[in-house]
Amino acid sequence: MKKILVPIDFSEHSDYALEVASQLAKRYDISIVALHMMGLSEAVINKEESKEMMEAMFYMKLAEKRFNEFLDKEYLDGVSVETTVQNYKHFNEINSVAQEFKCDLIVMGSHGSSGLKEVFVGSNTEKVVRTSEIPVLVIKHKAKDFSLENVVFASNFDLEAVNVFKKAKNLLNVLGAKMKLVYVNTPGDGFRSTPEMHNRILQFLLEAKADEEYHIKDVDTYNAYNIEEGIFTYANEVKADAIFMPTHGRRGLAHFFSGSISEDLVNHSDLPVMTIKM
Repeated sequence: MKKILVPIDFSEHSDYALEVASQLAKRYDISIVALHMMGLSEAVINKEESKEMMEAMFYMKLAEKRFNEFLDKEYLDGVSVETTVQNYKHFNEINSVAQEFKCDLIVMGSHGSSGLKEVFVGSNTEKVVRTSEIPVLVIKHKAKDFSLENVVFASNFDLEAVNVFKKAKNLLNVLGAKMKLVYVNTPGDGFRSTPEMHNRILQFLLEAKADEEYHIKDVDTYNAYNIEEGIFTYANEVKADAIFMPTHGRRGLAHFFSGSISEDLVNHSDLPVMTIKM
């Protein structure tokens, strides 16, 4: 890992994300790309010798000045920070910026229990999570001593999830985090007996070529009335530092379970959430 992209909107939540990114940068000797994206219309940007063009230039300069002031943080001392101010039209452009700067991870803020909302001017974190081709770490609270020692990875161990499991495992290895695997068993059509769960988990580990690192006894099975409750309660019980979830791109937050996990888990979880696209 060499670079972290941090979208900035000057809110306290983007400050939380920037501080976490600075801790990761110092810990793993990597740099930060700080990004501010403006919502000026293309018509205004393309006009020449007009009042609108002058206004656009004014707002760009103002954003750059405010950006520099925002980045004047003690916690960034000793961290290499590149800055870029760009105009956006679609949120997948954040993914393009990440690719342009060859970033390995996006760290961004969210408004906690109010959900993945309003992190940029007229946008939300959820759209970035859905379109990003690289992993995204969503931060909701200030974390002076951010740690990623234990990360919960919940799965129904369907073989479709093998590739994402491998990506998650590689990323967390780089970050020095231990991945705690859990199967949440719920009533109804998705319910499985202990032998059925164990067989499914074993086939998954064999397909992922992870059967030497993980054994059946290393995968917890947790009974709950619904998936969201199970993951959230389990994560708190094992004192996890974060929850890892996959996404299905435009289909939104995915799950590895039959049906779909409500985005309430991400919206209401006090824990940081990491996502990666399937």
